[in-house]
Amino acid sequence: MMLERGSIADRYAALRREIDGALRSLGRQPGEAELVAVTKFQSRQAVLEAIAAGVSAVGENYVQEAEQKLAGLPVRKHFIGHVQTNKARRIAELFDIVESVDRGEAARALDRAAAGLGRRLPVLLQVNVSPSERFGVAPQAFDTLLAEVRACGHLRIEGVMAIGPLSAQPGELRDAFQNARRCFERSGGRVLSLGMSGDWREALAAGSTELRLGTALFGPRPQKEARL
Repeated sequence: MMLERGSIADRYAALRREIDGALRSLGRQPGEAELVAVTKFQSRQAVLEAIAAGVSAVGENYVQEAEQKLAGLPVRKHFIGHVQTNKARRIAELFDIVESVDRGEAARALDRAAAGLGRRLPVLLQVNVSPSERFGVAPQAFDTLLAEVRACGHLRIEGVMAIGPLSAQPGELRDAFQNARRCFERSGGRVLSLGMSGDWREALAAGSTELRLGTALFGPRPQKEARL
């Protein structure tokens, strides 16, 4: 069947070409940066279309949404929302990796949950490099959090995640991403999750290995009440 012009499949193919072209221009290898499809407020059908197009990883902000639309799907599931300790068990059950560990309390709750499930849970440490962002550890406190998470026997640190400043000037965005990269270099991990639909090119220039793209892939986000 012919693909609809402007379909999710078309956008995914175009994005993959653009990302790989940007990587080449930076002297990096095509395919070096993973595309994680951010499915917040998207329908299960939209997620299925993305998977059919080639998406192999999805990111979800909310446990309830993941329960309703990601169950049984053959993709790697990333939790990218704020970790509430009372939902740690369900997060550990539903997701393959948690990108948003930003405090010792959350790490310990996930560690207990992972221990109860008999698994070692991959995590990223969320660093706050934006004055408008509510969550994430301050770069100057990163080493303290790193030590706390390393003490959790059922968590495995895979790297760092950060959200860039909104409406930042190019210099501000570059400095923010470099702050995140410096933390990443101390983490001992291999994943630097930087870049969303509006700033992924700058993120690649800072060394990002994972782009979290929603609007660029799915189009404008649906209203919350019509999401499922």
